[in-house]
Amino acid sequence: MTRRHLLAAIVAATTLATVATSASAATDAAGRLATWAPSMTIGGPNFSNQTIRMVVHSSIAGSSPRITLSNLRGTTPLSVGAIDVAVQGGMATAVAGSHHTVTFSRSKTLTIAAGSEAVSDPVPMSVAAGQNLLVSVFLPKATSSATWHSDAFDTTFLSDAGDHSRDDGDGNYIAARTSWFYLSGVDLVPTTARSTVVAFGDSITDGYNTPTGAYQRWPDDLARRLAAAGAPHAVVDAGLGGNRVLTDVPNIWQGISALKRFQHDALGIAGVRTVILMEGVNDLHAAVNTAGGPLTAADLIGGYQQLIAQAHHAGVRIIGGTIMPDNEPADREATRQAVNDWIRTSGAFDGVVDFDHAMADPANPHSLNPPYNSGDGLHPNATGMQAMADAVDLKLLP
Repeated sequence: MTRRHLLAAIVAATTLATVATSASAATDAAGRLATWAPSMTIGGPNFSNQTIRMVVHSSIAGSSPRITLSNLRGTTPLSVGAIDVAVQGGMATAVAGSHHTVTFSRSKTLTIAAGSEAVSDPVPMSVAAGQNLLVSVFLPKATSSATWHSDAFDTTFLSDAGDHSRDDGDGNYIAARTSWFYLSGVDLVPTTARSTVVAFGDSITDGYNTPTGAYQRWPDDLARRLAAAGAPHAVVDAGLGGNRVLTDVPNIWQGISALKRFQHDALGIAGVRTVILMEGVNDLHAAVNTAGGPLTAADLIGGYQQLIAQAHHAGVRIIGGTIMPDNEPADREATRQAVNDWIRTSGAFDGVVDFDHAMADPANPHSLNPPYNSGDGLHPNATGMQAMADAVDLKLLP
């Protein structure tokens, strides 16, 4: 048995129970697909007697959506007094007559234990591809620190006191944030989509420096490209700003390591058949491995091998994305090049998207191509995000 195969066997054996749970969650008798499912972390604000109205941008068309609420990172039970889903008319305004009360085991209220999530009953409505829904959650009691997704690059609306979940207008919504709170997923019965693709990564995948509410992240662009090609797939953005492959980030809202969150955030997604993995630049910046020593290319490759083994054990294909240029110092650049060479040539992944080649400046391949640069040298602008989506060979997504 080779070292690579031994590693895969060890990982498969030690994660069997978790993967089995994830595989069960990812397979639904009704053929459901996740259309939207941000990665959630600890560290959000507190709420009390307030309604949170959040925007969900559906990547596919379908019917009978279900809402997932998460208290996964909470430390106390979460009391939910009302949940409503409606079609967005504009900002916090709902289209009149489009409201649907969301129930959980036929109850309009629920309490979610700390460390748990709850999936709603199907909501009797249809959803169009690219349509925006408003999900309004009334929290009648004081909460602890929220389970949240800090950098939504979308607008969330906070009400004054009381239950305003079924308001058509925006008059009672008095504040706005750019985070999602407690809302961790929407799945539905697809109209034509084939499966779910999970884009798993860091702030680049999360959409950092893209315009708020414009849906110009590369996973958004990929979903539109697949639909235009007549091969629609749900595309879930599991990007998390600052996230690393090997180690947890000191800023708690940037999440536990990819190794720890991969089962839940990728393999547990409804209908997932393929994961596109592009993560590692923050490991290069941190320059430390899991033991606290200096990061080497072998360390990062070892992390990828563990993720590959977990995906394959769950019956999920995993596509490797090369790490994009970032004007790294010479030692970190050498590590990046070694890792990218391995991604391209090892055959360990089920396919490769060469984001490095697609996004590099032809005159200086250690830097981001200027037309794609949002201004910080690392994160692409809208043009760059489209170039990333265009770099994905659609034949990799059956």
